[in-house]
Amino acid sequence: MQRRSFLASSLFAAGAPAASPMPLVIGSDHAGFPLKGPVIELLKSWGHGVKDCGCFSTDPVDFPDIARLVCAEIKSGRATRGILVCGTGIGAAIAGNKVRGIRAALCHDTYSAHQSVEHDDVNLLCMGAWIIGPKLAEEILRAFLGARFSASEEFRRRVRKLEEMEKER
Repeated sequence: MQRRSFLASSLFAAGAPAASPMPLVIGSDHAGFPLKGPVIELLKSWGHGVKDCGCFSTDPVDFPDIARLVCAEIKSGRATRGILVCGTGIGAAIAGNKVRGIRAALCHDTYSAHQSVEHDDVNLLCMGAWIIGPKLAEEILRAFLGARFSASEEFRRRVRKLEEMEKER
């Protein structure tokens, strides 16, 4: 099977914003808290509106509670896309995917971040603060926010099937 690619060079121009400004929502648990601050600063520097749903310290919290708040912002339309950060990103992705209408992807590389939107219409990016640092997070965010869902019927058909699966729950 041929691997599809995207033009990373156009996404990573020095200092270039990731995409046209959009309303975003972000949340983290205590393990993701140290990465969340730099991510918010970066997103705001690119011109995005960012709502922070917590947490606001390294005091222990349960990531499903934060995920619920972030997902509610996306589902309501107040945010176009969301970002969740926890220690590994795994718990965040599991929690996000429990919410009907949310398609969460755990991404620790730019290719997956871009493809998750282009092929699967992902609206919630999950990252692990123990896995990646601020510079890689920046590149991942640029790819995630710069991607658009494909107009190809192949991918739209697959997303419709995912939506049908949600109705079976």
